[in-house]
Amino acid sequence: MGDAFNDDECDYLFKAVLIGDSGVGKSNLLSRFSRNEFRLDSKPTIGVEFAYRNIRVGDKLIKAQIWDTAGQERFRAITSSYYRGALGAMLVYDLTRRATFDNLMKWLEELRRFCNSDMVVVLVGNKSDLVQKREVEEEEGRSLAEKEGLCFMETSALENLNVEEAFLEMVTKIYDITSHKSLHEKNINEETKISVGKPIVNIDEVSATIKQNRCC
Repeated sequence: MGDAFNDDECDYLFKAVLIGDSGVGKSNLLSRFSRNEFRLDSKPTIGVEFAYRNIRVGDKLIKAQIWDTAGQERFRAITSSYYRGALGAMLVYDLTRRATFDNLMKWLEELRRFCNSDMVVVLVGNKSDLVQKREVEEEEGRSLAEKEGLCFMETSALENLNVEEAFLEMVTKIYDITSHKSLHEKNINEETKISVGKPIVNIDEVSATIKQNRCC
């Protein structure tokens, strides 16, 4: 899992959030990804929880901090602080409950209100193991993702199907955007001969920070 690495050894720290209606499986997706655990008796999340996972992308080590929150309306007052500094989001619906799919646009509107336009969003149809109970076809999810410019994947937290792949796709795309920005800023600084210190891509709360080698 990469947990042997400490913060000082990581090149980047990325914050990402899990959003979607209550009961779609956000917490089990997170526990499967961070600890390879699944709980059939998983209780609704109260407030906010988060977990870390170290991921290697190319020659860079990235610490992903994934935040999980309650999907119930009565806990929605936390939204602005929850989204602050997030560079990615996993938007989850339960493919056995059409109502959770129908509510996706509400979540997308919230994301776009609180977050930057270049945030990486992965649309996830969870519980793909429940074939007989499916209410949302895979093509419907893919179609919505293409229309809204999102990545898309169906997962099963229970069977550990595509969970790793969904998170890795999100983190890799965040890295691509972040490293491109950093290179662009470096080129601008070199052209204008401005000497800068430690570059910070995003300084809100938990950010994408590039750690530089120290000279002493």
